[in-house]
Amino acid sequence: MSSTQPPISALDDAPEQSALENELAVLLVESLNLEIAPAEIVPKAPLYGEGLGLDSIDILEVALEVSRKYGFQLRSDDERNQQIFQSLRSLAAHVAQNRGDS
Repeated sequence: MSSTQPPISALDDAPEQSALENELAVLLVESLNLEIAPAEIVPKAPLYGEGLGLDSIDILEVALEVSRKYGFQLRSDDERNQQIFQSLRSLAAHVAQNRGDS
């Protein structure tokens, strides 16, 4: 193992939004009519409850929009939902792993 490589968590700590995070931030703001600019959503801030303040209905709407836009299903019975919707960054990581090649 080389000590010259940055730790994997270094990417997780980046305060700026990635391109996909920005796309998802725009989707969140537009689909939920949030009164915040997409760029103001902190990638690691919680989406649910504290942080952005989304509730379960908001999360369902986001799941529908993500499914439509990225071509894969986010299921309400997925045991990973709490992890997937933990933050903008965790949602973006899930979308990056699962989106269709359209």
